Amino acid sequence: MRLNRKLGAGFATAALAVGFGTAAVPSAHAAAGCWTNDGGIRWYCNNVSGAAVYGIIGNNHSYPDPNTVVGHMYSNPSWFYCKEDGQAWVGGPHPTRWLMTVADNGQLGFMKDTAIYSETDPVRDCT
Repeated sequence: MRLNRKLGAGFATAALAVGFGTAAVPSAHAAAGCWTNDGGIRWYCNNVSGAAVYGIIGNNHSYPDPNTVVGHMYSNPSWFYCKEDGQAWVGGPHPTRWLMTVADNGQLGFMKDTAIYSETDPVRDCT
């Protein structure tokens, strides 16, 4: 009889532990969006620390240069001026989106959307 109670208690504890283990696993959901604190001048997004910031083609600051790294972004979250769609392929949910920012070394450039964890749809378009 004691053995049965011990086995029953052991199975109950194991089942409870398994139940807690499954409950602790987060469900899949969309990433939270980028946010602004200053009326939309700078947008803050969670990003990969150490992500490359790429240069700009031309003087109008509208085209990222996917072949030239001008710096890196080690902060997280980081701030961005705007987003540019229809540029060089980067993949991810927004396959041609880049975001304009300033690298930690002070160089103006673009970060690939795939280096940003936050949903970048709220970020204003570059004009």
